[in-house]
Amino acid sequence: MIKTYFFLIGAIFCEVAGTMLLPVTQNFTKLTPTSILAVCYLSAFYLLTFVVNKLPIAIVYATWSGLGVFTIAILGYIFFKQTLSWQAILGLFLIVIGVVLVNSYSSKVI
Repeated sequence: MIKTYFFLIGAIFCEVAGTMLLPVTQNFTKLTPTSILAVCYLSAFYLLTFVVNKLPIAIVYATWSGLGVFTIAILGYIFFKQTLSWQAILGLFLIVIGVVLVNSYSSKVI
């Protein structure tokens, strides 16, 4: 089961890396960042194929998207100097709490 979560973390990392490259591609006109972006997204989906065989897809998608959104928001602040209101920051932390709760109690129900 630990291996499954490593695949999920890898998929999240690849998806976040690809999303962070979106502004760098300049509307897909820059070949190198666009190619790396495509590899990142394809890798993310490839890793997810291993995860959905072991965990329910609802749990996988909630975790993948929730942690991805949280990470991208933080990295957007760091690298692109994007600002967030305190309400948005609170919402992001609620997403993380939700992901933790979903993963903590999903195996007991399913």
